[in-house]
Order: sequence, then structure tokens, then C-alpha cells
Amino acid sequence: MEIDLVYLWVDGNDPKWLKKQQRFLSKEIDTNGRYQDNQELKYSLRSIDKHLPWIRKIFILTDNQVPSFINPNHPKIEIIDHTQVIPKEILPTFNSSVIEHFIYKIPGLSEHYLYANDDMFVNTDLTPSFFFKDGIPIMRMLKDTILRQKIFLKRLSKIEINTYRLAIENAYNLFEKTFNIFYPIKQHHNIDAYLKSDYALVMEDVFKDELQPMFKNRFRHKSDIHRMLINYYAIKNNRGILTYSNNNESCRLKIHKNYQKKFDKYNPKLFCLNDSEHANDKDRTEVEPFLKKLFPNKAEFEK
Repeated sequence: MEIDLVYLWVDGNDPKWLKKQQRFLSKEIDTNGRYQDNQELKYSLRSIDKHLPWIRKIFILTDNQVPSFINPNHPKIEIIDHTQVIPKEILPTFNSSVIEHFIYKIPGLSEHYLYANDDMFVNTDLTPSFFFKDGIPIMRMLKDTILRQKIFLKRLSKIEINTYRLAIENAYNLFEKTFNIFYPIKQHHNIDAYLKSDYALVMEDVFKDELQPMFKNRFRHKSDIHRMLINYYAIKNNRGILTYSNNNESCRLKIHKNYQKKFDKYNPKLFCLNDSEHANDKDRTEVEPFLKKLFPNKAEFEK
């Protein structure tokens, strides 16, 4: 079974890219922390090279950029530009929720693949069976039996909900409206496994009409719909194996909190080192030393 890996990546410090972004950016949109490059991709790739050597090919989906440390001619690496997979009429887009919906269109992508953001890392040797069982993706989620009540209370209290969480709630609502099913689960926010054929089916058939309007959102918006639709649909049709994860298996660390303590406590198989609008520049300067200590050796595809 051939398994590929897909990353979304952007160098938010690139002056050319920033100039493009500024042409479309309004003052009402807060992007702080969303596009910062703290060199996470370099160390994420090192973690893959070290712990998942069986990955066939690594695709990096980006906006006319190439990571400076990468050897783009290495046979295991392929840089994919947005223009190769996303319709030109909605480009440029700076909305990861939109970009994620076009991953399955990457030329040459294998049927079985993993999807990761650049702030996701592997901390131990894992086999393909950690992600797929008999060819079916294992879909790691966090169980939350009172999730529906939480959503209702937030709406009732009129607490401001960020656009990312709204996108997830929109996916809940759309799926329940269509199939009358509600799963009390949340994303584990780490490397996910998918089948390309199921991804395409959801995008091009099952929810094609409902997804089209959100593609015009250049930045995250309250009308976005999260890719969890693919997880729900796969689980419903026995094309995804629902598994409840924990911090020992998949741990989300926030760079503005004491993540070293949490990391040492759980020693997770997978971890995400999450930047956000809550972090400051000092928090970000501490990211690379932490990662370099874990993954000091260059990957085979680094310059």
C-alpha cells in the first residue's frame, strides 16, 4: 500500500507574498499568528524522515513558494502550487479551510495519504497500521459527550466564536441536516489519514453545492465549512474507523503555554505545536530551539 503525505505551507515572512496578501486584506481581518513561519516545516519533515521512512512521496502545497532548506529536486519531494489544484477564479486564497478542500486534486497523489499542517510532528517510530487498517483510514477524534450542549450554550450566551471553530460547527450542522446524524467528536488536531476517492466524492458529489459558496472566502470566514465533512461521511459509510484519541497518542501543545511540561508528561506519539493570536514574539523565538533539540539531524531531502 503506497502512502503519501501532504502539507499545506506558507512562508508568512516572505515580502512578495505579504504584498499579495495586503492587496486583499481588510482591517477587520485578524491574521496574527496564522501565517507565521517559525521553521516548523523543517522539523516536521525531520520527524517524518526519522519516524515514517515508509512514506512514498511528500507533497508541499503552497502559494508560489519553495522552502529555502528543501532540495526541490529530491525524488521524494514535490512542490505543488495552488494554481495546479485550485480554480483560478478563486485565487489567490489565504484561507486554509478552502485550500484543504482541493488536496485530493494534487497530480500523482496516492489513494491512501496523510494530511498534515507544518506544525505537526511525529515523536516515535510508527508503522502504516497506525494510520490505516485493512486499507481503511483510522480517524482519530476526541470524544465529547456534551458537545452539542456546549455549542448551544455558546450560541445562547453570544460568546464570540472564532472562524475556525465556526467552520467546524458549520460542518456539524450541514452533516446533521443532510443525514440526521450528529457525532459528539472533535478533531484531534494532528496528522489525519484519508482515501483520495472518498475525499473527491464528498467534494464533487455529496456536498458539492453546499461547499461552492465558501470557496470565495479569501480569508477565514464565519461561513467556512471544515473538512471534517470527509471524516463524518467516511465514518458513516464504514470507510473510516472512528478511534478516540488521548494525549499519549496525539497531543496539542500551545506555544503560549508551558508546552514543555505537557510534552514531558505525555511523551505523545504525535504532537502539534500550535501558534495562534494568543502567542507573542517571545513565544515564537522559543519554538525552534525546542524542535531542534528533538530533531537535530537533517532529513535526506534537506540541502
